[in-house]
Amino acid sequence: VAGENFDQSPLRRTFKSKVLAHYPQNIEWNPFDQDAVNMLCMPKGLSFKTQADNRDPQLHSFIITREDGSRTYGFVLTFYEEVTSKQICTAMQTLYQMHNAEQYSSVCASSSCSMDSLASSIDEGDATSLAKLQRYNSYDITRDTLYVSKCICLITPLPFMQACKKFLIQLYKAVTSQQPPPLPLESYIHNILYEVPLPPPGRSLKFYGVYEPIICQRPGPNELPLSDYPLREVFELLGLENLVQVFTCVLLEMQILLYSQ
Repeated sequence: VAGENFDQSPLRRTFKSKVLAHYPQNIEWNPFDQDAVNMLCMPKGLSFKTQADNRDPQLHSFIITREDGSRTYGFVLTFYEEVTSKQICTAMQTLYQMHNAEQYSSVCASSSCSMDSLASSIDEGDATSLAKLQRYNSYDITRDTLYVSKCICLITPLPFMQACKKFLIQLYKAVTSQQPPPLPLESYIHNILYEVPLPPPGRSLKFYGVYEPIICQRPGPNELPLSDYPLREVFELLGLENLVQVFTCVLLEMQILLYSQ
């Protein structure tokens, strides 16, 4: 388990993640930092869900800034796939049995009763809330399907967010589709890593993803730096008043700290 969150039910806990594979093994200008990429791809760790939970894929990005000031940008698509290991499913069931036993013990202790007389002695409100908690936040190996988080990440020298997002979504569709894409998945990955060049400054580039073409544009030397992040999300996250305040602080050259989970 990652972090001390044992009070949480097993499906609400996070577990230690690791990099399963990366390609290429290393690049001279961009050495692969396994620990940093692992932490930035899954900042909260590995998580589990069941068929009752929302499992829509989520996209986020990160920046790695090195001592010399150089930056690389990561774009991550996190999705959930079914757990096929019977051992992991059994372990999750065991964790829930232990968690439920602790819940019963704590309720019983607060009601000053024995385990045998728990059903008749605990407060009706406690019993109802406990039953609800176990019904909506439980795992039964015979009834539920267990899913675990997994992510695919693309690390780039420039923040082409929209292009990377479209490529990762297309790659995810190819992985989960019943009908395989025209070419092996490795060929699409090789293409974007070795055959798609960076567009020259001031030019656009069109290349083919797995299913549809993708376009990216690079600003010219006299234009503002590349900022491919949608402004709408900034307004939705901060709100108009806060955004005006942040912009005012920027113009006044004040130090700004944005704090978030």
